[in-house]
Amino acid sequence: MHSPNEAGKWSRRRFMKTAVGGGAMAMLGQFAVFRIAWAQTGGQKALQMILVDYAKCTGCRTCETACSAFNHPVSVGGESLKGLGNPDLANIRVYPYNPDVDIPAVCAMCPDTPCIAACPVDLDPATGRRALYREAKRQTITNDPERCISCGSCAEACRVGIIRQNVATERPEHMCTLCGGDPQCVQHCPFGALSLVRVDSERPYYGQRPEQIAEQLMEQWYGTAG
Repeated sequence: MHSPNEAGKWSRRRFMKTAVGGGAMAMLGQFAVFRIAWAQTGGQKALQMILVDYAKCTGCRTCETACSAFNHPVSVGGESLKGLGNPDLANIRVYPYNPDVDIPAVCAMCPDTPCIAACPVDLDPATGRRALYREAKRQTITNDPERCISCGSCAEACRVGIIRQNVATERPEHMCTLCGGDPQCVQHCPFGALSLVRVDSERPYYGQRPEQIAEQLMEQWYGTAG
């Protein structure tokens, strides 16, 4: 049994999902540009991540297209333009479940970086980096293709399962870039289900895989774990 507030949220979610569905992409570009200053704590950059409000997500997959288009640009006549938005190239992925629950999964920016810890490549004496490392400006997880040995250890260690190996190169992909500080998934989400926040491992669902989150939401919304 849901409380009146929970029932209201679910009704709105169901309505938006039915009304919009795959047509959400037509709304791209109609929203104000999202800007946020890079947080500072004690002179050091705080870790940031994309936070999901699962009660607002309709599974429209707009985030996937926006992410892919920004992070995989194309060159036309010497001009760099946003890519086609192939969702398979996105760094955020929406997993649908039945009963109806949609779970966008994206890098949790783990403070202890299990993916980096799992990388067997020796530290570079000049940079102190393994093949997988945090880039200096945004602290996002990045791979050095010149040093990567395509072992897949980082993908196995990823808590949320977002890191996957490229089928051709076998090198890791889909680590969130935060789009240079202006996350396109946040900017273009039609329902405000995504936001850029500081990493807080105490938040509900933090660091969990999509199927784990889905089971909890199915129990909460439908009284069943699927």
